[in-house]
Amino acid sequence: MRIQIIVIALLLQISSVAQAEVYEKTLGNGLRVIVKEDHRAPVVVQQVWYRAGSMDERTGVTGVAHVLEHMMFKGTTDVPVGQFSKIIAAAGGRENAFTSYDHTAYFQQMHKSKLALAMKLESDRMHNLQMAKKEFAKEIKVVMEERRWRTDDEPRSLMYEKLMAAAYQEHPYHNPIIGWMTDLQNMTDADALDWYKTWYAPNNATLVVAGDVKAGSVFALAQKYYGSIPEVKLPERKAVGESAQLGIKRIVVKAPAELPYLAMAWHAPTLRDAEKDWKPYALEVLAGVLDGNSSARLNKALVREQQVAMDVGTGYDSVARGPGLFMLEGTPREGKTVGDVEAALREQLMLLVRDGVNAEELQRVKAQVMAGEVYKRDSVFYQAMQIGQLESAGLSYKAVPVMLQKLQAVTAQQVQEVAREIFNDDRLTVATLDPQPLPDKPKHNPAGAAHAH
Repeated sequence: MRIQIIVIALLLQISSVAQAEVYEKTLGNGLRVIVKEDHRAPVVVQQVWYRAGSMDERTGVTGVAHVLEHMMFKGTTDVPVGQFSKIIAAAGGRENAFTSYDHTAYFQQMHKSKLALAMKLESDRMHNLQMAKKEFAKEIKVVMEERRWRTDDEPRSLMYEKLMAAAYQEHPYHNPIIGWMTDLQNMTDADALDWYKTWYAPNNATLVVAGDVKAGSVFALAQKYYGSIPEVKLPERKAVGESAQLGIKRIVVKAPAELPYLAMAWHAPTLRDAEKDWKPYALEVLAGVLDGNSSARLNKALVREQQVAMDVGTGYDSVARGPGLFMLEGTPREGKTVGDVEAALREQLMLLVRDGVNAEELQRVKAQVMAGEVYKRDSVFYQAMQIGQLESAGLSYKAVPVMLQKLQAVTAQQVQEVAREIFNDDRLTVATLDPQPLPDKPKHNPAGAAHAH
């Protein structure tokens, strides 16, 4: 009962202040500006989210979204190569960028008095980027090296890349965000420039500003710096999906590694309607029941009691533009095999489907989710991230209170029902890492191959 009271109290706390300090405006050129006021500290975060990620790429130019992210730091007409980051640092700020399947985003976090500077720099590269052949030739080598040390030389990353390619046959999530090496080797500056001209436009972007600001002042600054950038006619986005899988898929990835590894991925729904959907919420609770903390089911059974695995984990993300996967993973303990781990995982899933979850498990997971939301609100950066992620996925930041209430309303019966539906071998792809002897050579040096620039 005590946990339930805490959950309700946290839910009320979140809902009471949820959207009172969020304001939005759409400029004449289509740029959406969303402001989250938070006056606890004199800092501000600016994030620009482009609704263009690797899922929007076409065959032959995979990785171009990420390559352009690198090139965005390589100078404009007014800001020479390398100066963007130096100017932000000199003003006491930090900045970076990231590319995902669904979007590409750029951010700066600074003293609130520097917001105009951040906007001036970010709006400039939204439409004035210079795509110098010399800079592109250098940067594409950096990206290829990044691919080597992040994926090719990282056996688990390599295995996950092959898992995604096997699980998705039709949807562009089939392709890695960083791109296939062959495409990177054949990419040109013209490919990156075409991507830039196609997707980097105010009417394909959301500007999120959070921190110690007043919405009216932010809107005025946004109009000043972004308002004159012309909108672009965006390509028609074709609906893409994934047909029902017709049976279990299994792949083995051989790579130099110390230990074997197992990953099991089932096709699962993602959130499309925050008010009407229920399965994604039940899946989030299910993930918490299986792997919420050290006392959760998988860790308790496989690691501590049966000692069949060194570690186990669960992965599921309900917010995405495309379809989802519910993943289980594990590393066998010495003397055990991936087959032993798979059998033990399947046993736990069978027990859950047969017997369901108990009230204590349900309340523990809900309390963790709610407490996590409260803690995240201490971060201005996370508040902006949450808005940007939801908006880029086609949802709305206004749905946050509804989403939390729906999570709180998940029943034990719903968790059991969604488990019974999802954990079906016809939805399942199993990937096994078969460790090969480690080479006697040093790993690639990632120096100069930072994720953003």
